[in-house]
Amino acid sequence: MITPLRIEPQPIEAEIRELDHRTGDGIEVTLLWNAETNGVSVSVVERDGSTFEFAVPPHDALEAFHHPYAYAAHTAWSSALAA
Repeated sequence: MITPLRIEPQPIEAEIRELDHRTGDGIEVTLLWNAETNGVSVSVVERDGSTFEFAVPPHDALEAFHHPYAYAAHTAWSSALAA
């Protein structure tokens, strides 16, 4: 008797690549690129260990990477005005 082989689907991991990374004044900032979606994001780890991440248009990637707090605040403010 032949037992059928059961193949479990494997989750597809998005290929995330680190484009740049910097540390300073107790924070870590990482610029990430998702090869699957071609999306760009900035990840921040703060002094106390809390983290946040936000997507950015590719043309704003370096600005957001170098000034993540200002960029995130500006984006939140712009979104609030548009609502």
